[in-house]
Amino acid sequence: MNLEDLRVYKISMETGQAVWSLVMDWSYFERDTLGKQVVRSADSIAANISEGYGRYSYKENKRFLYYARGSFNETRTWLVKAEDRSLVSNEAAEEIHSMLDNLGPQLNSYIRSIGSNYVAEPNAEYITDTNGHFYFTDMEPNGQ
Repeated sequence: MNLEDLRVYKISMETGQAVWSLVMDWSYFERDTLGKQVVRSADSIAANISEGYGRYSYKENKRFLYYARGSFNETRTWLVKAEDRSLVSNEAAEEIHSMLDNLGPQLNSYIRSIGSNYVAEPNAEYITDTNGHFYFTDMEPNGQ
């Protein structure tokens, strides 16, 4: 399987582009402060997935996927700050939140699959608990 075939990579690339398009409409000050941060964190998700994919060991690949997950969470934070500062419409924020809601479980599943004989990219519905942890509705009670 090629990197470009991974759904998690495709979604992360689309998310980065959506964030870029959003920020490009902001004023210079907004782009220079918060805008650069949110674009860098969103782009870092795909970049870290890509870098990990190019590594020759499962351990290194997972390490970069953990970085991607950190950038994923950072992107969420910057998006909330943009909303709090009225830099983004509710509609635009919902669109990116929806993309992130799709990306999070994909990324977690991909991380779990590294080192196994298959790449896990879930098709199942998922729920989020109050701590922000993702659970798939088709998972067994022990998380398998």
